[in-house]
Amino acid sequence: MKKSVIFFRDHYKDIEKKILQFLNDQPEFLSSRTAESPRAVGDAIESILVENFGKILGELVKEYSSSFARRAMADLAFTDQDDFYYVVDVKTHRLDTKFNMPNLTSVERIARFYEDDKNYFVILNVAYNIVGSIAKIKKVTFAPIEFLSWDCLTLGALGWGQIQIANSNYITVAPKNSRRKWMLELCDNLFEFYPKEISKITERIKHFKKVKKYWERKID
Repeated sequence: MKKSVIFFRDHYKDIEKKILQFLNDQPEFLSSRTAESPRAVGDAIESILVENFGKILGELVKEYSSSFARRAMADLAFTDQDDFYYVVDVKTHRLDTKFNMPNLTSVERIARFYEDDKNYFVILNVAYNIVGSIAKIKKVTFAPIEFLSWDCLTLGALGWGQIQIANSNYITVAPKNSRRKWMLELCDNLFEFYPKEISKITERIKHFKKVKKYWERKID
């Protein structure tokens, strides 16, 4: 089966270098106030990437789009010359923060999206430091979600379950990792995760049965 030349011929490593260089070459785009807000810095970096990502990709891209609804799966998307379709979720991480646990996507959504072998859900993580009011980009990770090892991922209890980076300070990339293997690992993790959530819900039901009895004994 044909696979993405971007991720199986190491073009993604060149893309990471280009993004890092491009962002560091930008004129100063933060004020002293916005530089202190990770959210504002993240929004600024994302905006620059959305506006320029097609140029950064160059000849690798056949069609590029940044037109997404607010609740869409990602921030931008493109099709390569072989008609593989990539949706890219832009994340930013300030390196001097101790803990950052961003949501990536829902387990149900990735399961549906990956029913088509030509689809890729890609994480673009930009790690930076702030010097004065300047964002110094230190590392860029550009990889499909299946290249992220489960050693650095976790599951959160929202909806069907949310795939999360456990700690943005530690992202482990397994180049050319098998999608089949990764999805099977996702299922195995869910088979452990769901029973724990059922147990939590059972305890919560017991607790609120006690609360209800307490209030049933109350007099208005």
